[in-house]
Amino acid sequence: MRRYIYYIPLTILISLFTGVQLHAQYKVKGKVYDSTRSYPMQYVTVHSTSGKLSISDGKGVYEINVSEKDSIWFSYLGKPTMKYPVLTMTTPLQFDIALNIGTNVLKEVFVKTKDYRQDSIQNRLDYAKAFEWQKPKIRPGSSEIGTAAGFDLDQLIRMFQFRKNRSTAAFQQRLLVQEREKFVDHRYNKALVLRLTGLSGAARDSFMMRCRPIYEFCIMATDYELQSYIKDCYQDYKNQKAAGKLKLQDN
Repeated sequence: MRRYIYYIPLTILISLFTGVQLHAQYKVKGKVYDSTRSYPMQYVTVHSTSGKLSISDGKGVYEINVSEKDSIWFSYLGKPTMKYPVLTMTTPLQFDIALNIGTNVLKEVFVKTKDYRQDSIQNRLDYAKAFEWQKPKIRPGSSEIGTAAGFDLDQLIRMFQFRKNRSTAAFQQRLLVQEREKFVDHRYNKALVLRLTGLSGAARDSFMMRCRPIYEFCIMATDYELQSYIKDCYQDYKNQKAAGKLKLQDN
């Protein structure tokens, strides 16, 4: 009996056994800036059409692995950019972008403690869907059989999910409040207050509660301005204590 030997290219065999199409893989990286390109932006979410996800770090740097058929887009506080096809990028390893974001949120990127930055980025990754959630709105879409012509059916359905929308909005708000409080705790911390005032224990805790700065101040204030604020508060604290105006737990 005559035997026939067939030769099959290795790449075809791999495709047959794995069922995976072989596409070139790319790495896209760069920096995210504000609209003036003066400040790097942290916590900007980077999406790819293949489902990959990344977040910019404290220096505004991001890095994401994509395929040749992918597009990427950027999103901050629920506001997405246009999509950028990978094959149209002339410098994918230096793909910088500027976002049109108000300056009142920019200085949040200046953090000093490595663990704080990592925890913040991880928190954004863990709750990415909640952070990026937007209230559903009617917007133009493709017409389909059985749908309202010219409107996005998914958005119409989401608009009438009242309980789910209220719950998601409330959860998003809690996450934002927690993030702000952690940022204040990061800048206005016990070690800094101890160094500037010498207070410790219950006296320090009471002083910190009494003089806790608001989130907006912590974003905009320089280190010098924050330390001056703590020193001024401490001077007022000593004056009131000397005058006997403080409660017993402050003594």
